[in-house]
Amino acid sequence: MVTTKFKFIYSCLAVFVLNGFSLCAQTAATVNSEMSIANTIGDADLIWHKAPDFFPNCSFTILNGDISKPNLDLFFKIEPNTDVISHTHNSPERMVLITGELEVTYEGEPTRIIKPGSYLYGPARKPHKAKCLDSGPCVLFIALVAPFDANPTE
Repeated sequence: MVTTKFKFIYSCLAVFVLNGFSLCAQTAATVNSEMSIANTIGDADLIWHKAPDFFPNCSFTILNGDISKPNLDLFFKIEPNTDVISHTHNSPERMVLITGELEVTYEGEPTRIIKPGSYLYGPARKPHKAKCLDSGPCVLFIALVAPFDANPTE
C-alpha cells in the first residue's frame, strides 16, 4: 500500500514537473520571438519627422514604441544655434546626448552644458529649455515612460 501511494505521488510529481518545463519553454519561445533593435543616428532607414512648430529646426525619429503610447524611445535632433523654448512633459525623460553640445536649464537649477555621452534625467512636468550650441547638430536619445507630449510654458 505504501508503495502504491508512493508511485501515485511520484507519477503526479513527474507530470507536474514535465508540464512546468513545457510551460517555461513556451514562455521562453514567446519572449524570444521579439526582435532586437540596433540603430545609429545616420541609418538611412530612419524616418525623421518635423517637431511641433514651437520647436523650430528640430526633428525626431521613433526608435521603439508608438508616440501615443507609454514606453517610447526616440532620437531628437536640434540644429546648431537653435533655442528650444521652455516646456514640460507629462513623462520623465531619460536622455543621452549623442552629438553636439547642449545648454540645458531646468527651472530653479543652474544652466548646464551637456557634452556627448552625458546622461540627463528630466523630471516630469518640470519646465526646462535648451540651446544647441554651434558644434551641433545636437542629437539626444530620449526614453519616455508616458506617451509623448510637449507643453510650452512661454
